Amino acid sequence: MSRLFLGLPAPAKLNLFLHVTGRRADGYHELQSLMVPIALADTLDFELREDGRIVRTGDVIGAVESDLCLRAAALLREASGTSLGVDIVVEKRIPAGSGMGGGSSDAATTLLALNRLWRLGWARDRLAALALRLGADVPFFLGPGPALAEGIGERLTQVAWPVRWFAVIHPQVSVSTAEIFSAPELTRSTKVLTIADFSALQDNAVRSGIPARDDLFGANDLEPVVRRRYPEVDAAIAHLARFGPARMTGSGAAAYAALPSESAAQEAVSELPAGWQGWAVRSLVEHPLAAW
Repeated sequence: MSRLFLGLPAPAKLNLFLHVTGRRADGYHELQSLMVPIALADTLDFELREDGRIVRTGDVIGAVESDLCLRAAALLREASGTSLGVDIVVEKRIPAGSGMGGGSSDAATTLLALNRLWRLGWARDRLAALALRLGADVPFFLGPGPALAEGIGERLTQVAWPVRWFAVIHPQVSVSTAEIFSAPELTRSTKVLTIADFSALQDNAVRSGIPARDDLFGANDLEPVVRRRYPEVDAAIAHLARFGPARMTGSGAAAYAALPSESAAQEAVSELPAGWQGWAVRSLVEHPLAAW
């Protein structure tokens, strides 16, 4: 039995659009979003334990008992009935509260790694059903790559999406997802995209090799709320808009611009205000662990 998996990636994601199309009776919101993984990732190490303990070390954000890797491992151990345990070490590169899905991605990589480390042999759809109990974004990171997310984010349709270069900025502020979704001024009635709408969007993206000014389809419906409440995010989007079509991702603080080349993305993040983080990254056509 393998005892070690070292340096497994947990990639970040960008929401190329995020529409809030309604609110359910249980308080959750109905969404439509195009999500793509990008070449910015946390890395995780896993070592098998025979004593059944689950131990989390490395970079920890917030209370360790709330850590999604720890929760994912405990949930899978309980659901599978295994008596095995694991040491998990995480090296964080994806900022917390940035809207890039770092915690969700870490949880998904944990499920994939432990499925092998504990020799469970679960299919991905079975892991995804479990993952939804950890958060709406976690099933996306168990998929093979870019996807159209619907419902609360759990209904995923895999899509072919071309590689794009992005300048991504995090202005070192953490945005509360709960705060933004509960904001009274949030628009919750964006028209639902049909399959024909999305097919046309997809065809246009595949044909177009270089992003145009209107390359970002639709909107992020959460962005106006965040920009009013977090001036740092407003400033980050304004900075990137000088270089190309810019938008906030997810419900968090990170903003990005779709740009025609790596050099253009590097230029957009080369001179940032003190304390801001920036990356020139490409999107991924598949998750790094898609073959798992």
